[in-house]
Amino acid sequence: MSQSTPTAKKASRNELLDTVVVIVEALVIAILFRTFLYQPFVIPTASMQSTMMIGDYFVADKFIWGFGPHSFPFPLPFHGRLFGRDPSVGDIAVFYNEASGQDYIKTVVGLPGDHLQMKQGRLWINGKMLDRQVIGQGTDTDDNHQSVPVTLYHETLPNGVVHTIQEISDDGPLDNTAEYVVPPGHYFMMGNNRDRSADSRILSDVGYVAAEDLEGKAEARFFSIKDNLPPWQIWQWPGNVKLYRMFQSVYDDKAASQP
Repeated sequence: MSQSTPTAKKASRNELLDTVVVIVEALVIAILFRTFLYQPFVIPTASMQSTMMIGDYFVADKFIWGFGPHSFPFPLPFHGRLFGRDPSVGDIAVFYNEASGQDYIKTVVGLPGDHLQMKQGRLWINGKMLDRQVIGQGTDTDDNHQSVPVTLYHETLPNGVVHTIQEISDDGPLDNTAEYVVPPGHYFMMGNNRDRSADSRILSDVGYVAAEDLEGKAEARFFSIKDNLPPWQIWQWPGNVKLYRMFQSVYDDKAASQP
């Protein structure tokens, strides 16, 4: 019968310790990467379609606007932002919604001091109606599998950024509003799926988004699957994974017209 020598036992303990150290180092790196650089998110609802479809997985840049209390894995007890920078109109932002306690994703359309209003389905900013051009017709399906016909538009924001929006009609509940004036230190957010988005137009639900609630700027899709199927169910991939939406900028307008 063979017996382990003290040297062999010591080598075995060293190998186990080395493995534990590697695992801990990997976890620390992953946490730091998620906290300070890029964080993955998934789109669960229809509010940003067809720019961001249900089942799109994307990464958000955490560093570009600095860090707020909700930028970290656990909310930290401070107010304001560290290394704060201002987003631009047209940026797609992930932010923490105080009312629901959830992360939301919308497009930044209003900066501090801006005056915004919806009139007959058209967005007015600082007294000027935004240009809007029809680019096609489509069908929008929400997370309850309810489908409606929509019209797709290219809308030009005040800084010249052109993005894709869609409307069921121009006489929906949020297509005619009072004027909003964005307070200092806040932003006005709207979903690109204008008639199926709870956003800053609903002051009691989302309202003006505080700068400290910003979490990151959406940058690139890395995966997309129909009906928000769990990505680990590999057997569901054939016929459901949307290869044409993967590994591209969320600002790529070509994919925005392909659901």
